[in-house]
Amino acid sequence: MRTKYASPQIFLHWLIFILVVCTYASMELKGFVPKGTPGREYFNLSHYSLGFSILVLMVVRLLVKTMYVTPAIMPPEPNWQRLAAIGAHALIYLMFISLPVLGILSMYYSGKEWLLFGVKMPQSVVPDVILQKQLKGLHELIANTGYYLIGLHAAAALFHHYVLRDNALLRMMPGKTKQNFDRPPSGQ
Repeated sequence: MRTKYASPQIFLHWLIFILVVCTYASMELKGFVPKGTPGREYFNLSHYSLGFSILVLMVVRLLVKTMYVTPAIMPPEPNWQRLAAIGAHALIYLMFISLPVLGILSMYYSGKEWLLFGVKMPQSVVPDVILQKQLKGLHELIANTGYYLIGLHAAAALFHHYVLRDNALLRMMPGKTKQNFDRPPSGQ
């Protein structure tokens, strides 16, 4: 019985995590650079290209997920925790697929020239500023909500590791891990 996720799953998880951090950082750092400068355009290009990379890798991750059995949490968690984890993971997948799609659509309808990996992307012949602003607003709302969802995901992993002392976090860690589930929960 497998005790860890498969290597491709672990690799994709941590690669996407790094790309998400860089994508969020590119938008946050952009605010420190004056509009119309090459630095500002660099952060925009980085944000768009990293976001698109996340979209592609999330689709790959979903396909890879179908190829492997999810390793069980040991000792087994209560059913409500299992259902909460399924719901949280579904939201994370939905978020990191919908965010790039909304961003791409927003740029398409903006009527402005934009680049992805340095390549000029198509834009609507007839810009729709109202739709563009709605798409951008939804993109920003989901992205800002993402801070909390990612934080909750990380907090749950740490809670499982340090309080419940199960293998939930260890299943996604790279390398070999020694697992000892005979330890009493902390505080006992």
